[in-house]
Amino acid sequence: MKAIRRLTVRPVLPDPLRPLSDLARNLRWSWHPETRDLFQSVDPECWTASGRDPVRLLGTVPPARLAELADDRRFLRRLTAVADDLDHYMTGDRWYQAQPGRLPAAVAYFSPEFGITAALPQYSGGLGILAGDHLKAASDLGVPLVGVGLLYRHGYFRQSLSRDGWQQEHYPVLDPHELPLAPLKESDGTPAHVALALPGGRELRARIWLAQVGRVPLLLLDSDVEENEGGERGVTDRLYGGGSEHRLLQEMLLGIGGVRAVRTYCRLTGHAAPEVFHTNEGHAGFLGLERIAELCDEGLEFGAALEAVRAGTVFTTHTPVPAGIDRFDRELVARHFGPDSELPRIDVERVLRLGMETYPGGEPNLFNMAVMGLRLAQRANGVSLLHGGVSRGMFAGLWPGFDADEVPITSVTNGVHAPTWVAPEVFRLGARQIGAQRAEDALAVGGSDRWDSVADIPDQDIWELRRTLRAQLVEEVRERLRASWRQRGAGTAELGWIDDVLDPDVLTIGFARRVPSYKRLTLMLRDRDRLMDLLLHPERPIQIVVAGKAHPADDGGKRLVQELVRFADDPRVRHRIVFLPDYGMAMAQKLYPGCDIWLNNPLRPLEACGTSGMKAALNGCLNLSVLDGWWDEWYQPDFGWAIPTADGAGTDPDRRDAIEANALYDLLEQRITPRFYERGASGLPDRWLEMVRRTLSLLGPKVLAGRMVREYVERLYAPAAEAHRAMDPDSARGLAEWKARVRAAWSGVSVDHVETSAATASAELGATLGLRVRVKLGDLAPEDVEVQAVSGRVDSEDRITDAAKVPLKPVGGPDLEGRWVYEGPLALDRTGPFGYTVRVLPAHRLLASGVETGLVAVPSGDLVEAAGLLMR
Repeated sequence: MKAIRRLTVRPVLPDPLRPLSDLARNLRWSWHPETRDLFQSVDPECWTASGRDPVRLLGTVPPARLAELADDRRFLRRLTAVADDLDHYMTGDRWYQAQPGRLPAAVAYFSPEFGITAALPQYSGGLGILAGDHLKAASDLGVPLVGVGLLYRHGYFRQSLSRDGWQQEHYPVLDPHELPLAPLKESDGTPAHVALALPGGRELRARIWLAQVGRVPLLLLDSDVEENEGGERGVTDRLYGGGSEHRLLQEMLLGIGGVRAVRTYCRLTGHAAPEVFHTNEGHAGFLGLERIAELCDEGLEFGAALEAVRAGTVFTTHTPVPAGIDRFDRELVARHFGPDSELPRIDVERVLRLGMETYPGGEPNLFNMAVMGLRLAQRANGVSLLHGGVSRGMFAGLWPGFDADEVPITSVTNGVHAPTWVAPEVFRLGARQIGAQRAEDALAVGGSDRWDSVADIPDQDIWELRRTLRAQLVEEVRERLRASWRQRGAGTAELGWIDDVLDPDVLTIGFARRVPSYKRLTLMLRDRDRLMDLLLHPERPIQIVVAGKAHPADDGGKRLVQELVRFADDPRVRHRIVFLPDYGMAMAQKLYPGCDIWLNNPLRPLEACGTSGMKAALNGCLNLSVLDGWWDEWYQPDFGWAIPTADGAGTDPDRRDAIEANALYDLLEQRITPRFYERGASGLPDRWLEMVRRTLSLLGPKVLAGRMVREYVERLYAPAAEAHRAMDPDSARGLAEWKARVRAAWSGVSVDHVETSAATASAELGATLGLRVRVKLGDLAPEDVEVQAVSGRVDSEDRITDAAKVPLKPVGGPDLEGRWVYEGPLALDRTGPFGYTVRVLPAHRLLASGVETGLVAVPSGDLVEAAGLLMR
């Protein structure tokens, strides 16, 4: 029989055990070994059955066992110690509190998904895991972050396979009362809500749930409330589900509703109001509109409010392809804003102008969420050095007249939260060398360039650790594979072969990620005979563990999964290659440590960062990857292998796959497997272990989320907070008026004459040329602009590369024709072909850079030919 109603019955803990409830409700347990060990000791069988979820555990432990623990003095001492440790963690000063200068009082961090723990399944892949690691690292560092997201009643989806290997999706219903969440409540005890106005007089209401991520509160908005109609109740049903209007409503709730949720949380708890708002991808971009509306309600004009909001906003883009950005039809967006809908006091045309693709190559009828994110943020970044460059090229149309390398998008390379992803066995080995507290600090906070203590760990210990982790993965794989085959309809009698799947002494390769086509799940199958030879080699075999989900609407991705599964089902190789369905955090935490090689073969440069290889590296796994994302930035032969790419513009995609697959097979056959199986005088694979050691000691400190968050604080959050404080109402009005005046007058700005003291087209290194430039400023004054000399090496087409920019100074007043003379030195500091030009940019103390306005004046073509200096 099926229940007609569902409710959650909470356990009543004996008084001595009450701290267990607080420990279970703070998600720090997900990365704190002592807390997890404490919960496991409550009831080991229930702990395993609950999926290692403390909230579920406490709901299933028999009352008799709780009563027994309440009288167990040894357990109560452990409980007190762990609870005291959490209290110290929550209230003590950490890295952030020790930093000089005036850092932000608080930062609001918005993301459509958060991967904190498998017990809170609100993520689909890398973006969510990154957001979760960002929150956890911020907590460890003491950064006063407030996370904001949506609570999806079905999460993303659970994946299983049909008998013929086709992906099948399941959407379990998640009850917030059974998750590590608490409702945010008003002072009278009623649930706190936010509301959005919808067309036709309707309303979208959402309850605010609170997840405590260490020191960081995470606010999750849930539209499944009784006050909503059926359609509105389903707005937060699934992550990345539904059509355009459904997605638009999700993103309006995340951005606009999210700001309102932050204001409500700060009002109810006394938390400091955020000075900086950070949007993780464009999905939350509407938060800027809500903040503009707040300031307009306080009396600021739209233009001034826009400047004030931009000053304190950081935008992070994660996609290297336009197809990865949410774009909405202009009319759909227009219908949801204005007098009869949301933000009624803001003119709809102003809203639309922020997101429309009004630049060469754009589609002017589409509203682009990333474009709005960039226009509403004074600071923006990509997530690896390479991705920063790709992003500058992708969005260069927003800054016409500037080379792509000057587009104001920097990069902060992603990192991973080591306490979450490092296997306990790896941590214990490190703690044995330097002590538990130092090891914990090294993983959580970082700060050093290298972990020299790894050099002191004996080879034998590292090799035994690697085999232990591999053996654990083998057991995990067999258990999951058996469950998968039962779901596919196999009987127990058919599954005896699973007992021989994988071998703890065989070189193990992992490949696990989402399955869009550019990640090339099936590149390894390009030459199946050659792959079989590798898998079945009599002396140097390999084994491969594969996992990944295709988006429910992506039939192409599902076909790739099916192709891989069918190959792995072949009785000849099924003991050497497996596909594990339902890839998620719990599986990943076993998979990364247990692999010897982490494989990544995307189409370069379509991997923005790709953090799975970082997690593997922290466990002593070596990377085998295309030079894309973070691997392009930090690859060294000490850390693994780079798969050569054939990414020339003229290369046929099929031929490219063939070339890169052959390169992959060559590396495995000729370099990787010989090194793994080669034994030195000690009987150990000495050269392999040296690579593991260098990966841990040199690469480990780089890939930490602690390093990443420290960079965000120092390079983006602190400057954004300073800009926010400088943008008082009068300054915001002044900047908005100045920008309007400069834009209106810019057509009158020109470079009229350039001359130099050089008499010839060659000069010696170290020489200095004198530049003299005449410019027209029209209705502008010298304090409105900066005149720059731009110089550097030139390529074969006379384009300046690696440019140096030097401001020139005005000399005297304007001549009778209103022209100003600027002068300055030009240092010839590089040998070889050298060139220069001059340009005029707007200049204001509140601009983050001269490029910000997108305005520039350069010499005309005739003037360039007349000036004509090119040092060779």
